[in-house]
Amino acid sequence: MRRQAIAGALALASLVPLGGCGDDGDVALVDGQLRVSMEDFHYSDLPESVPAGTQIVATNTSTLEFHEFAAVRLDDGDGRSVDEIVAGDLGAVFARPPAAVILVPPTVDGESADPIVAIGDGSLHEPGRYLVICTIPTGADPAEYLAAAATSDGPPDVTGGRPHFTHGMYAELDVVQ
Repeated sequence: MRRQAIAGALALASLVPLGGCGDDGDVALVDGQLRVSMEDFHYSDLPESVPAGTQIVATNTSTLEFHEFAAVRLDDGDGRSVDEIVAGDLGAVFARPPAAVILVPPTVDGESADPIVAIGDGSLHEPGRYLVICTIPTGADPAEYLAAAATSDGPPDVTGGRPHFTHGMYAELDVVQ
């Protein structure tokens, strides 16, 4: 099993430039809420696990990039690491709708913009393992992205570079009973 994990990590390293994924620090929940900061290109204050029903309160510290907190529950039998999943077929993961998608435009004048809860109610209710990922293209214009998202049945088709997850903006989060 360890060899497979190492092989997967090496394969990923050749395909995807890795950045900070999540923060393993001891993060406290306050009144059932988890505050997660999205930065270029990682999630801060994201613990390894949270209790079912936790509400995600997302902020964006970037002054340039639009970010998302998209949480997709992984199949119970899927033992791959999130590195292997991201390097592989994300289409299969997104065959089921995300449990939550929270969009946050860039910070303006030092103030984080209000989050937009696009899918779900901003909470993670079902226990299981989740991939948290940002699929927004690098450099995408926030207004263009939101306009395209309002008329799209899938990911908005907007001008921009590689998706943020290719810069390392993804993490694993376990939701426990």
